[in-house]
Amino acid sequence: MRISPTKVRQVINLIRNKDVLEAKSILISLNKRPKEYLIKILNSSIANAKVKGFKPEQLYISRIICNNGPVWKRFKAAAFGRAAPIRKGTSHIKIELDLR
Repeated sequence: MRISPTKVRQVINLIRNKDVLEAKSILISLNKRPKEYLIKILNSSIANAKVKGFKPEQLYISRIICNNGPVWKRFKAAAFGRAAPIRKGTSHIKIELDLR
């Protein structure tokens, strides 16, 4: 994901060890940018669990991790013909669901 891991971790800490449906409602009511990405990832993991025969009411988020991804390096013009670096962070997110 093209968002810095520190911003994602702030939101992840709110939903760790919560029921799936409760975590989804928390994310919907939040006003942070990572919520859109996390809702998509959570919906995807719920759909995968449904295919395997589990009900969403039984599931909770047992493990959720956000690691650093590759950093996109860009440059912007600076004074006296110099270039100032811009580092655009990316994230890798892993979610594990388990039964209550």
